[in-house]
Amino acid sequence: MTSWNFADVWEAVADEVPNAPALTFAGQTRTWREFDQRADNVARWLLADGVAHQDKVGLYLYNTPEYLETSFAAYKIGLVPINTNYRYADDELIYLWDNADTVAVVFHGTFTERIEGIRHRVGVRSWLWVDDGTATCPSWATPYEEAAETTGEWGPDGAHLRVDAPWPRTPDDLHMLYTGGTTGMPKGVMWRQDDLFARLNSGGLRRYPADGSLADVHAQVAAAGPGQTVMPACPLMHGTGAFTAMQCLNEGGRVVLLPTRQFDPVEILDAIEAEKVNTLVMVGDAFGKPILAALDAEPERWDLSSLFAIISSGVMWSEPTKQGLLRHHPGMILVDAFSSSEALGMGTSVSSGKEAARTARFTLGPEVRVLDPDGNDVVAGSGVAGVLALGGRIPLGYYKDETKSAATFKIIDGIRYSVPGDWAEVDADGTIRLLGRGSVCINTGGEKVYPEEVEEATKTLPGVLDVVVVGVPDERFGEAIVANVQLSPTADPSTIDEAAVIEWVKGRLASYKAPRRVRFIETIGRSPSGKVDYARHKAEAAEWLGVPTS
Repeated sequence: MTSWNFADVWEAVADEVPNAPALTFAGQTRTWREFDQRADNVARWLLADGVAHQDKVGLYLYNTPEYLETSFAAYKIGLVPINTNYRYADDELIYLWDNADTVAVVFHGTFTERIEGIRHRVGVRSWLWVDDGTATCPSWATPYEEAAETTGEWGPDGAHLRVDAPWPRTPDDLHMLYTGGTTGMPKGVMWRQDDLFARLNSGGLRRYPADGSLADVHAQVAAAGPGQTVMPACPLMHGTGAFTAMQCLNEGGRVVLLPTRQFDPVEILDAIEAEKVNTLVMVGDAFGKPILAALDAEPERWDLSSLFAIISSGVMWSEPTKQGLLRHHPGMILVDAFSSSEALGMGTSVSSGKEAARTARFTLGPEVRVLDPDGNDVVAGSGVAGVLALGGRIPLGYYKDETKSAATFKIIDGIRYSVPGDWAEVDADGTIRLLGRGSVCINTGGEKVYPEEVEEATKTLPGVLDVVVVGVPDERFGEAIVANVQLSPTADPSTIDEAAVIEWVKGRLASYKAPRRVRFIETIGRSPSGKVDYARHKAEAAEWLGVPTS
């Protein structure tokens, strides 16, 4: 079996297409040669600072080239990049960096004041400050550009020399992704680079042979030239943005990053046209509906002819949104990728101009099983719900947490599987219908109701922008279903009341799954990755109803 390391692959690409674009941000593009050399320089700075093999480097950054350059630098010298949620408060940052044993952090200037307040409470030794025009570099940090531009080495012929770590790169070098899920403190998902590369490669556009080598990378990139242009409109700090960007780079492509730090559908559409983006990466209806609204408002404004795919992961997006987007550009495909930080390649749902796939219907990946509560495979068409289990290339576990690792990564019939807790039913044709995470399952009157199923039905009601469904204590039913609904800015509240929402859901699901109460709120408050705080919404709904939560 071939062993892969991201640094080896990206250096091979840089050798073959050094003048091709690698990163574009705010109208400025860096070539593969520049990407490679700047990463070498940052790696040299880290080595000079005394890092050791597999030390952790925190990325406290918005979507800018420095995020991917630092990741490349880390891979080059066997370090582990650590994603840092820029929405975290002090205690969350402290927990994350301490849990990850972080020795260095690369951060945007806007976070200087927050770091100043907690720096004495973490074990971070070194800080690289990225200038974003918001603050001056503090005395305790080093300007990122000082490392990226001035620490290079050149050979006698004037050629740039690549960094040389005192230890070898290996396929066992880690990539770690911290994920908070729907509940609990963030957990560090440990991927061997070899396994993660293989997973990403298996779903790529330009795929290298599963039993191939770096020679295949050199040959394919030399023959085919640069890869596609991909724009992650979602944060690189989450798996959806990071993994799609990494796969784009694996194939010798270009990653386009948006300068605005708030979601703006007009900026996204402008960038697609200006940069001739081939693939847009986003997160469900939270992105899809505003983009569709912008297109509906000005259908002739944007040239989307370069766009051949939109990929969504993290949150399912609705059939009406897919149909609307395809109406504006029938030639593209829409891919709903069902994955998680612990399980890549669980399933996909693909829509085209001919047909939009139904919400929450996915085709299983080749190494996925659906197991009933007794551990048996669910029979297609039986109506029995089961938990999804992914075999093959999966993470090693959670960093420094054997208990949670054992609960998610299980040996079943002698094979190791990742079982994150997603439940589904298998239809007669073999496709799966997602139900949601068991951790937020609602038990009402003895019936199990999965919030995501109710949420997707509610989202199809015209005028509903987003919804979160929770169960609150109920004397009669044990738990009562409450829908927290955010209306579209263009919706007429006088036409969408509680009764209308309940009746709409009853027309699409069994009556016991319909909300008993509907709470209209200003915003759901999803994270940039599409995740939602179910515990907060449950507490707020209970307070709204005057019901104690314990």
